[in-house]
Amino acid sequence: MSRIVCLGDSITYGYPYGPRISWTNYLVENTDHQVFNEGINGNTTTDMIRRFERDVLAHHPTHVVIMGGANDIVWRESYDRIVWNLQCLVEMSIKNGIKPVLGLPPPFDEPEMETRMARVREWMRSYARENYVAVIDFYQVFFDHSGNLKESYLLDGAHPTIEGYQAMAGAIDLTIFD
Repeated sequence: MSRIVCLGDSITYGYPYGPRISWTNYLVENTDHQVFNEGINGNTTTDMIRRFERDVLAHHPTHVVIMGGANDIVWRESYDRIVWNLQCLVEMSIKNGIKPVLGLPPPFDEPEMETRMARVREWMRSYARENYVAVIDFYQVFFDHSGNLKESYLLDGAHPTIEGYQAMAGAIDLTIFD
């Protein structure tokens, strides 16, 4: 049985509905793994680094799903800082014997922020490929087969609706936790 920490912001937490609606709850209900939802509303990747010991290492996990960057984009953090922070989180995980998994954040329904987040997502994909890090592509479930945004999946242009969280749960390949 794996011990999985889900480290992130409000989209990991399950805002505005709470953790029972979050994509993390899918892992709780559909596996025998121990799952810890360590999503905190408003967190940036810098916040996640600061609380890594308390909220990740303290659980002695086998895996950590790292999903962040959206609040960094909102607060206009630099691309370089965001990717450096994400890389640090992955490296801290590996250094502590924890298998990192990168979660690709959902889209913003705001063009300028989405353009900046898309660049971070692309870095995440590339970094994961080059470093053999597993990825959960939460982003892609927010689009139909024609590439159109499923607006019913976004509550306020950034946070998922209940249907959006359910779709995110469906993107998880459970074999990455074996």
